[in-house]
Amino acid sequence: TFTIDCAMSLTSSNSGSGSSKRRVSYFYHSDVGLYYYGPGHPMKPHRLRMTHQLILSYGLYRKMEVYRPKICTEKDLQRFHSEDYIDFLKKISPETMKTYSSQMQKFNVGEYTDCPVFDGIYEFCSTYTGCSLDGAVKLNHGLTDIAVNWSGGLHHAKKMEASGFCYVNDIVLAILELLKYHSRVLYIDIDIHHGDGVEEAFYTTDRVMTVSFHKFGDFFPGTGDIRDVGAKTGKGYSVNVPLAEGIDDLSYEMVFKPVIEKVMDVYRPTAIVLQCGADSLTGDRLGCFNVTIRGHASCVEFVKSFGVPTMVLGGGGYTVRNVARCWAYETSVLLNTPISDDIPYNDFFEYYAPDFKLHLTPSPTMENHNKPEQLVNITNRILQNLKNIQGAPSVQMHPIPPDFIIKNFEINEDKAMDDKSEPINKEGGLKPEHPAEFYDNDKDNDRHMDVDNNDASAPQEEEKSTSINNNESDSMNVEL
Repeated sequence: TFTIDCAMSLTSSNSGSGSSKRRVSYFYHSDVGLYYYGPGHPMKPHRLRMTHQLILSYGLYRKMEVYRPKICTEKDLQRFHSEDYIDFLKKISPETMKTYSSQMQKFNVGEYTDCPVFDGIYEFCSTYTGCSLDGAVKLNHGLTDIAVNWSGGLHHAKKMEASGFCYVNDIVLAILELLKYHSRVLYIDIDIHHGDGVEEAFYTTDRVMTVSFHKFGDFFPGTGDIRDVGAKTGKGYSVNVPLAEGIDDLSYEMVFKPVIEKVMDVYRPTAIVLQCGADSLTGDRLGCFNVTIRGHASCVEFVKSFGVPTMVLGGGGYTVRNVARCWAYETSVLLNTPISDDIPYNDFFEYYAPDFKLHLTPSPTMENHNKPEQLVNITNRILQNLKNIQGAPSVQMHPIPPDFIIKNFEINEDKAMDDKSEPINKEGGLKPEHPAEFYDNDKDNDRHMDVDNNDASAPQEEEKSTSINNNESDSMNVEL
């Protein structure tokens, strides 16, 4: 039986950053961008299709291994979320809302919340979470160095309720998968909103350190005070960096780099999960920061420079054309591949009018309420808290639970290999046979609609479920 120490030496030997080029794997399911939260709702999964189109049109997909992962099962989701909550997500739909009205209130879903009921809600959650879990498996086995899932990063979902447009917390589930092989996982969040769901899940353990840079004060979700540092065994392992509106690239870097550098030095994580919410960009529909795409991407590049196995996820972002710009550029940064500021022609080219440029200009009229002396005080206070941590925590040797996907895949390997329409690799992901598979087909009826302002329903394709069973092990307790 493998032990965690044994597995860690295997992973680290396969993922060094030194002279070898870092391998990047990209996880995308074509159905994930077809879901629709409803008229007027700021969350637009359509932004994922736009991001994907830029990755294609810039030719970045040629430099990555591209996977269409399996959709995860309800048992996978129950490794963090409660059984009755996941059962509710499976049953709820616009047609069954009256039947489950009492449960909708209990689970914070429905008309008077920020988490509406829409067609395919469970399939949507299973799809983006499957991408994150498959990426975690590949990182665990040293099959990639950087796993990218722009459809993931939904950091507000709680164990028993939806919150902040998030229903299933793929980040927590991916971290639980990583903890099977990694003794210490670092979670970094650069979304404008505090990563409350992830922090809450790991608040009492030292196996995961959470670091969140966010707007604080009269802003959703209202948590993330600098004084919130964790509890019990996890005391000191929750790091919150509260920021004021209008922060620009220089001010953000002034806090981000020294904090992350100290965290890496003290905590010495063996894996990193980086949530890249794009609502921290200038001009975001719900945000109030003044960070450019280059400034946002410099955080990604800095984290990448440490050479630790890393999962890169999406998150918030509500001006869809800027979300696509940002995540496409950050994909190029992860690949060390410069791309032109002139956006190439693609299926959503008209969204980038009038200049059709990749990069954004910061607002000249937005005031930066983050004074240099305030940022210095915040940074010094956090660095002092980190000094109180007595070295990197260790973990006792123990047998490693079965991987997501792999156990069932081994049982059904012959059957899977006979399925010509879904080429499956040994790790359970679906690998496209030809780049043309990535392009949207004639069933796409909304490529020209203004997603930011349109209140009409987006088209839905029939969900083609390809779920497979996960391991039969018991649910893992988050308090490790």
